Amino acid sequence: MKTFFTLLAFLILFSGCSRKDAFFGFEMDIAQKMSASSLQSSKILSKDGQISGIFSIIYLNEVYPKSFNENEYFFIFIFTKEPKEFYNPKKPTDTDLVLKLNSQLPIKVEELPKENRFSYLVDTKSDWNKYYIVSFKKSDTLELVLEDKESSSEIIKYKKD
Repeated sequence: MKTFFTLLAFLILFSGCSRKDAFFGFEMDIAQKMSASSLQSSKILSKDGQISGIFSIIYLNEVYPKSFNENEYFFIFIFTKEPKEFYNPKKPTDTDLVLKLNSQLPIKVEELPKENRFSYLVDTKSDWNKYYIVSFKKSDTLELVLEDKESSSEIIKYKKD
């Protein structure tokens, strides 16, 4: 009888372990799950420590490894209190917000509309945000920072597998 109760206790204990993950109960496809784990955000702080905006970033090579594998690709969305232009390699200016990967400038920047092919990855669509896909040359380490002359974000790091 003692063995039966011990065995029953272990069965009850281990029946609590299941195949459910953090996304159980949500209807998400694999890309949405990957983007949720890849999504990182950082405040944009002015030199005097005031918050001047926020930006969020998803590493697309991790979400879509078959489609995005030649270079390093990121989907970003930015909100700034003051209107600012995002760096464009074709027509740079001194006042641009620049996203740098390991201190290197992007090779391609494309502004996207609010409704774009990556919108479903994050459920935050806003008229105040600006959306971009940014491409960099391949790199072994991924350390990103968004900056201009007056402000900067924290360094966002991604691990490569």
